[in-house]
Amino acid sequence: MKFILRAAFAATILAAGGAAAPAFAQNAPQNGVLVIYGTQKCPTDPNGNEIVVCERRSAQEQFRIPKELRELEITPENESWAVRAQSTDQAGAAGIGSCTTVGPGGASGCFVQQANRTRSENKAKKKADQQVQESLP
Repeated sequence: MKFILRAAFAATILAAGGAAAPAFAQNAPQNGVLVIYGTQKCPTDPNGNEIVVCERRSAQEQFRIPKELRELEITPENESWAVRAQSTDQAGAAGIGSCTTVGPGGASGCFVQQANRTRSENKAKKKADQQVQESLP
């Protein structure tokens, strides 16, 4: 069985001229728009009758993660495990600085948590407003 798999793999490499075949999915149109990079030409049929919508990006962007996917908002679903583990550090905490009804000063930690949450929300709003202002002509 191993011999058959090795022979099939070798035949595939030889058929490709000794090199791996290019990934054609990279040039597949998405949502009716084909993304091209640098000086690549927008493909069409030999007569020029076919209309293809192309979006040109710089050559430096070709092997990077697309801009649409780079800015990721951190939500509980895509939060790192290290941050999730930190949230369990305070489980069962009581007393000053904790957000519990147990012990003296237990509610003082609730204010700190709320203040941190509000500060991060305000920072996110300010960043979003700044992006909107920069996108305006």
